[in-house]
Amino acid sequence: MAALRIGTCSWKYDSWKGIVYPDKSKINYLEEYSTRYDTVEIDQWFWSLFDDIVKLPEKPDVREYNESVPENFIFTIKVPNSITLTHYYPQKSTLAGKPNPYFLNPDLFQRFLLTLEPMRNKIGVIMFQFEYLNKQKMNSETEFIEKLERFIETIDRNYNYSIELRNPNYLNKYYFDFLVRHKLSHVLLSGYFMPSIKEVFYKFKDQFGSPVIVRLHGPDRKKIEQLTGKDWSKIVLPKDDKIKHLPLIINYFLEKEVDVYVNVNNHFEGSAPLTIEKINKLINPEPVQK
Repeated sequence: MAALRIGTCSWKYDSWKGIVYPDKSKINYLEEYSTRYDTVEIDQWFWSLFDDIVKLPEKPDVREYNESVPENFIFTIKVPNSITLTHYYPQKSTLAGKPNPYFLNPDLFQRFLLTLEPMRNKIGVIMFQFEYLNKQKMNSETEFIEKLERFIETIDRNYNYSIELRNPNYLNKYYFDFLVRHKLSHVLLSGYFMPSIKEVFYKFKDQFGSPVIVRLHGPDRKKIEQLTGKDWSKIVLPKDDKIKHLPLIINYFLEKEVDVYVNVNNHFEGSAPLTIEKINKLINPEPVQK
């Protein structure tokens, strides 16, 4: 039977005290988190490319995360950006703008997988998040798919893999045929100037692969950080119009026996836990009092 899991993107936020965590000084955040949710996205390992140094997950951290959650808890994990970036970030490195020599490197990816061994049985999906690829970074979608295809053919297929794109023009038959061909899944992303999740769902719903990940982000990270002051305890930019279609989308995939993960970011509305409360009420509405 297919399962629905709803959780957040990362978990260590002091401003969630009183919402998710007890108001005390010493907390194992992940352990407390896992009493309320059964999945979380690990995005901290994405940040891995620093000048000419690549930083992969530390095995003690992996073991700690694994031991902090129950056996039925599932992680979704973002692949390090040392593997998914075509070039170093502008203004964030002495190598700014230069080609990344580790882009889609199978050996580095294998090293990454080896670091995850302690939590292997609790990994639901490993996600490849690609930034917006302009002509300076990638000549065409065809070139991107060809490079990705060569990479995918070399990696360990004992995991579920999902692809997240930031190029709206890449969301077409060519891309989804590639996913089907290699039994990959698509990350349905809300935010970053991508088409609405409703639009993408209706156009390509039979080619999403399994499992399906819905990632709820906002379009303007800086704006919401200014509004919240990075206090993630309140909804400051409601997006009810973005989430009202989720029950239909979720039920469609569950009826097809496809597992669904919904990963909610604080930057979506201002407080991921409060957004999840809204989603749960949409999925399981309270009965009308007679």
